[in-house]
Amino acid sequence: MNKTEKIQQAEKQPLRKQSFGIRFKKDFRRNYGAYLLFLPVALYYILFAYKPMYGILVAFKDFTPARGVWESPWTSDYGFGHFISFFESFYFIRVLKNTLVISFSTLLVTFPAPIILALLLNEVRSTKFKRTIQTLSYMPHFISLVVICSMLRLFVADKGIVTSFLKTFGIVDGTYSLLSMESFFVPIYVFSGLWQTVGWNAIIYMSALSGIDQGLYEAARIDGAGKWKQMWHVTLPGLMPTIIMLLILRIGQIMSIGHEKIILLYNEEIYSTADVISSFVYRKGLLEYNWGFSTAVGLFNSVINFMLVLIANKISRKTIDMGLW
Repeated sequence: MNKTEKIQQAEKQPLRKQSFGIRFKKDFRRNYGAYLLFLPVALYYILFAYKPMYGILVAFKDFTPARGVWESPWTSDYGFGHFISFFESFYFIRVLKNTLVISFSTLLVTFPAPIILALLLNEVRSTKFKRTIQTLSYMPHFISLVVICSMLRLFVADKGIVTSFLKTFGIVDGTYSLLSMESFFVPIYVFSGLWQTVGWNAIIYMSALSGIDQGLYEAARIDGAGKWKQMWHVTLPGLMPTIIMLLILRIGQIMSIGHEKIILLYNEEIYSTADVISSFVYRKGLLEYNWGFSTAVGLFNSVINFMLVLIANKISRKTIDMGLW
């Protein structure tokens, strides 16, 4: 066998797969700068996300700070006592229903709104007008949540501007604050959230719009497509990967409503529609010192969110062949 035949035979044989350690060393030599930039992020998640995960054990124990996590006794029912107590309690159905109602209402109203705003701003030709609208829509995002909730309480008070407006149309009598009426809490929460987030959330869609190839619009115009058809056949398909990614992430937060705004707005008169899982955990854990029970409820919440992300990504992959992974 001559030299040429040996080379051809060697090329036909599959290369031996290198070990992970060797491949990592080679990649580190080539991209050591990127690894150094990633190091602070990795340390942050290791110290503040993964290391504290051992605290999940509190959900299965009758935890007391004096005895610590490891020394505290396990709960009844093989450690699932807190979970069973939550599922059998009167509050389970109420907080679960309220969480789902507020989450889905918020998703239906606040998710498409930034997309619509970005599409409208994309059609504006006056740069000055566009920047003015963007600035005005961004501003509520930078206002403190405490200030936002204080403003909302003034607006919906018995003589507030919103209450007076609704009184003009006979929707309310104007003698009570809207936050004392159960039926008004969800609309107040959802539409105030829309006001806070619509401009800021539109930024990512504006960035995605700037990345769409302008030649596609030119080709659509040559084919006789008007603005409406250009939006349906060029703009929305260009935005679709961004929309799908953000929608999957939002679905993964269905069970996670921040307790801060809820606590700043609700009161005992409207617990039946305003009390959600996060506010329930806050009361049980920080006010009643029932750390094990509140951790169990929070763990249940996180597991449901994780499952929703998996399901949403799977459905997206099956239907339109897009997903986070």
